[in-house]
Amino acid sequence: MDFDVLFIGSGQGAWNGAIPMAQHGLKVAVIEEGKFGGVCTNRGCNAKITLDRPVEILRQVEQLQGRGFDTLPTLNWHALMIHKHEVIDGLAYGNEMKLQNAGVTNIKGHAKFIDVHTIEVNGKQYSSDKIVIDSGRRPHRLNIPGNQLFHDSTDFLVLENLPKRLAIIGGGYVGMEFATIANAFGSDVTVILRGNRILRSFHKPYVDRLVTDLKQRGIKFQFDEQLESAVQVDDGIQLLGKDGYQLTTDYVLDATGRVPNVENMNWDGIGLKYDTLRGIPVNDHLETNIPGIYASGDILDKSLPRITPTAIFESQYLSRLFTGMTTDAIDYPAVAYTVFTSPRIASVGVTPEFANAHSTEYSVETFDYYDDWFRQVGNENNGGVTIIFNKQHIIVGATSIGNDAVETINGLTDLIENKVSHSDVERLIYIFPSIAHSYMRKI
Repeated sequence: MDFDVLFIGSGQGAWNGAIPMAQHGLKVAVIEEGKFGGVCTNRGCNAKITLDRPVEILRQVEQLQGRGFDTLPTLNWHALMIHKHEVIDGLAYGNEMKLQNAGVTNIKGHAKFIDVHTIEVNGKQYSSDKIVIDSGRRPHRLNIPGNQLFHDSTDFLVLENLPKRLAIIGGGYVGMEFATIANAFGSDVTVILRGNRILRSFHKPYVDRLVTDLKQRGIKFQFDEQLESAVQVDDGIQLLGKDGYQLTTDYVLDATGRVPNVENMNWDGIGLKYDTLRGIPVNDHLETNIPGIYASGDILDKSLPRITPTAIFESQYLSRLFTGMTTDAIDYPAVAYTVFTSPRIASVGVTPEFANAHSTEYSVETFDYYDDWFRQVGNENNGGVTIIFNKQHIIVGATSIGNDAVETINGLTDLIENKVSHSDVERLIYIFPSIAHSYMRKI
């Protein structure tokens, strides 16, 4: 065999495991046909949060108008885009060098299975004892006439100039995050949804508060609308839907989800089981139906959030598995997740909806920040936290909305994972004042 482990893809589900595997003496290779580091590094999370940062700060300055600030800063998209390139552009090469310096062999090109132990790239074949598929996902494209006029998240993240009118199809993470950013920078934003629910993964009362805030800022929402076609017209792009719906806009962002990269790798030829919408099913050791072939990251068919931290966890687990440090099944911890809107919404563990539906097992307590003096310091009036306890009064879930929702949920994730009881909490002394001290008083 040429290698002990060969990864298809270089995203978070690959390099976080490939490097420690190589450092433990395994012969490891990573195949990448694009930029090293995957979507998150190059055309996803890192770029998005760079573009969102001024918006996050602006919202906090808005809250303090007349309370220390008399004017609002001016946002500059062009300058921000230059800064985004400063932050992002060197990361792919940096990731490539990290792998190389750790002793990993980097192979550039498209991977195709020849058999269960052999991969072909650019006409050359490579054999490996174990193969890990980390091929990830890409933006879905709505299948209607005229969809060639649409753009996806990758396109939006490199826009040199924001359009005056922006239509976003979809109300998930990407749609709501980009709506927040574009609106703050002055675009006239319309969000179009086939159904009537925004951000289905999150606590509906908090989502409703977010939507109310975005509406007040001028974002328009078109619910229960099924688009049928798009056409180029003199003054832009015209979207046409059922019952005569029409919208003319300058730019259409298709944010209707993501689909797994399953094409042109000869998975059918080797008998690999997969679903074109959900991805690859694996067992509790991340092994596919073919012994010796594993999968990690967003390509997995899983109920957990498909986010960077879970991909990292899976990749690191495979490193321990392949180097003999464990034979145990993968044991996922509590997984925290967020949507980077303003305000943020973040969650972890048992949801309020599930707890309310199983009220004999859980109790739910909600705390708004209206009377929290620490939030009053920043004049934050649209924040809160909902905490779920089991019958032993141990925290098992939480969701939060507000400026500091991410840090609130990060802190509560530690408590959930370690099954901290009320008496344990009394032993924790945090800096005062701080976010942690504030939410710990609720437990």
